[in-house]
Formats: sequence, structure tokens, C-alpha cells
Amino acid sequence: MIILIGLIVVGAFLLQGLFGIFQIKNFSRNYRELRLLGPYRILIGKNPKRFFSGSLMLIAIDNDGNIKEARLMQGVTVFAKFRTLKKLEGKNIAVLAADYQELKRMNKLTRQCLLNAYKTFVDFKTQKLLASAYDTSVNVFNMPLFTKIGLMANNLKANMSKKFN
Repeated sequence: MIILIGLIVVGAFLLQGLFGIFQIKNFSRNYRELRLLGPYRILIGKNPKRFFSGSLMLIAIDNDGNIKEARLMQGVTVFAKFRTLKKLEGKNIAVLAADYQELKRMNKLTRQCLLNAYKTFVDFKTQKLLASAYDTSVNVFNMPLFTKIGLMANNLKANMSKKFN
């Protein structure tokens, strides 16, 4: 019985990791599509949550901060997908972030994502953006599941070398 429960837990953990990989691929595809729109910068606004609905926003802007296209991924599960936010297109991010009435019309998670992206925009314009903000690489093998497997493999290797030496 304990073995069955253990197998179910391990299976659920592996399935979550697999679905997480699909979500990362979805993010990468949407990011790439926005990069291919033209000479725009892509702002990323985030509002991650562990147990509640989190959100992630991608905004393509020109050098003046005018929004060409915006996409939002919001949800609790790994099944959340990006959707286009047509109501933001053509607006200036600085004007939008300062417009209380416009912000009030957005749900809380969207508003927090937009303001997070605006903070990144301001940091970039004032040259206070950290180098880590430019790193868009995603290494799937840094996920906790693979890190744990790597540690277990190293421990097994060390134990085996002790036994045979």
C-alpha cells in the first residue's frame, strides 16, 4: 500500500515537471513571436504565486514606450496559456501606469503585472537595470526535479566507488 502511494506521488511529481516543460515552451514561443514583430523591446511583468493564481505579461514596446502588443498568462495550473490583450495596444506604458482609472478597470493580477513591467521599463531607461534582467535563457535542467536527480546520481556514484575501492 505504501509503495502504491509512493508511486502515485512520484508519478504526479514527474507529470507536473513534464507539464512545466510545456508551459516553458509556451512562454518561449510567445516571447519569440513578439521579438519577431520588429524592432521592439519585450517587457516582462510578473506576479508569481505559489498556491493562488499567478500571472505573467509580455509587452512589446517601441523606444518611446508605446505598446505594440501585450499578452497575459494567468492561472493556477500549468494549463494556463497566453492570451492577447487588445485593450493595451497603441497605449503608452508610462501613461497607462499613471492612469488610475485605467488601472482600476484591470483585475488585480493584470494591474500588478503591468506595474512590474513598467518598473522594468523605468529601470532600463534610467540605466539601473541589472544584468540578470537581460538573461532570457531557460535551462530546464536547473528545475528542482532534475537537480534532485543529479544529486541522487552523484551520491549513488560516490557510494558505488566506496564499495568497489
